[in-house]
Amino acid sequence: MKNQEILHQPYTLGSLVLKNRFVMAPMTRSRAINNLPNDLMVEYYRQRSGAGLIISEALAPSANATGYVRVPGIYKDAQIEGWKKITDVVHENDAKIFAQLMHTGWASHVDNLPEGGEILAPSALVSTGSEVWTDTTKSMQKSSLPREMTKADIEATIQEFTQAALNAVKAGFDGIELHGANGYLIDEFLNPASNHRTDEYGGSIENRARFYLEVTQSVANAIGKEKVGTRISPYGVFNGMVIYPEMEETFIYLAAELNKIGIVYLHVADHSSMGTPPLTASVKDGIRANFKGTLIGVNNYTAETALADIESGYLDLPAFGRAFIANPDLPSRILNNLPLNEPDKTTLYASGSTDEKGYTDYAFAGEVISK
Repeated sequence: MKNQEILHQPYTLGSLVLKNRFVMAPMTRSRAINNLPNDLMVEYYRQRSGAGLIISEALAPSANATGYVRVPGIYKDAQIEGWKKITDVVHENDAKIFAQLMHTGWASHVDNLPEGGEILAPSALVSTGSEVWTDTTKSMQKSSLPREMTKADIEATIQEFTQAALNAVKAGFDGIELHGANGYLIDEFLNPASNHRTDEYGGSIENRARFYLEVTQSVANAIGKEKVGTRISPYGVFNGMVIYPEMEETFIYLAAELNKIGIVYLHVADHSSMGTPPLTASVKDGIRANFKGTLIGVNNYTAETALADIESGYLDLPAFGRAFIANPDLPSRILNNLPLNEPDKTTLYASGSTDEKGYTDYAFAGEVISK
């Protein structure tokens, strides 16, 4: 494959040296029974530590943030201890790992919240674009009505993200990624469909970006800006987000402000392969021009399309999602031009399963060749 050696070369990410340019994208897998990391998850991440950088599945920074079933948290001692086992096995294979911190916001259901949890969002609006699985009903349910966040709630949530970042570092993560995409809480503040506020957190682009930037600055102050990345999804329509007239201007402004904070990377999601509008050339160019750190892209990449985006100068690191689910040895397969497994879509989010099916039982290339 032409120029594919680029993917296998080391890359310097802030103070870290990645062994290659393969990034494993963050993917919710719903195996964390009682919101705790477990031994099955240890094996899952160990298998995929051929990546230069792993971005973990979404971790809840608080009980309020836990709107999905069986998602792991990072706000209790037992969760921190569980994640230590995972970061240890990843580091044993010379890979790096960042913890993605996600607050579900309005994309939540009351049945999924741990004790003491409450659904919070920028405005008291039910998401019109999201349904949530609950183990209580064994079915998809409409998202529950959130309570509009007060100023005190906003301050408390910023502190929850900040403490979660500190906990992640304590658990051995090399850094954290703030999930500011896909219609979750941080993204909900950005989008006028979910943010009807009339105070300093709503209305103008600067106001709607305020919460995002305050969370990012607080976390960067706590653990160091070189350990902080964030994910955005321009033109994303997941979880009730809408495309609005000043969307391009919003994300270019956000990129410039995040650059001022000095975070180590910006992770840009393009979901056009799943039917959402593609990123325009002008928004890509605007983000690239205004953010001087590492740019990670995710867009259902193949090796060929990832290389094309690197060679164009648009991005530095490609993130691979479902390809890593079905191919734990993805970098080796691509290096050796071996065929890829296809993921089993029925087991992406197992309903309380604690076995390996569709999770840690995908064959490595060596196993395929030997059969």
